[in-house]
Amino acid sequence: METIVSHIYHSPIGKICITAEDGCITELVFIDENNEVPEMDTDEDLPSVIHQCVDELLAYFSGTSRTFTVPINQTGTEFQSKVWKELYEIPFGKTLSYADLAKKLGDPKVIRAAASANGKNKIAIIVPCHRIIGTDQSLVGYAWGKARKRWLLQHEFRLALGVQTLF
Repeated sequence: METIVSHIYHSPIGKICITAEDGCITELVFIDENNEVPEMDTDEDLPSVIHQCVDELLAYFSGTSRTFTVPINQTGTEFQSKVWKELYEIPFGKTLSYADLAKKLGDPKVIRAAASANGKNKIAIIVPCHRIIGTDQSLVGYAWGKARKRWLLQHEFRLALGVQTLF
């Protein structure tokens, strides 16, 4: 069994803790100064999956790539996994409302459950929970702050649609 390895990546919108285990990214979460930061491994000790993740994040933030191919593995309930799979399928530069997400899951009444599962996503950006917005097109909660959500959406919209600002 491979050990759990963490690395801090300094993104344009804050520090991101990337965690890998068994050749997959298991967490990619924003951290703030008041968050406890795990002990980091040195660059030379990092597994290739962390290097791949950092390279793909660099490409995402620079605007040269819109997709991620790094292997991920996020544990959760069957319903959470179903929600995360739907999130993963939302195209770059597009958004869905919670109501749309519930319909894609096959039951328009699971809006709150879908929102809860969305909020439990621990692989930010790659599993793009930031692409879920309110039915009225408003920014709604984001585990890592609305300012980051706004930045991510504007970044994607600028690249995908040529629009300067939307929120």
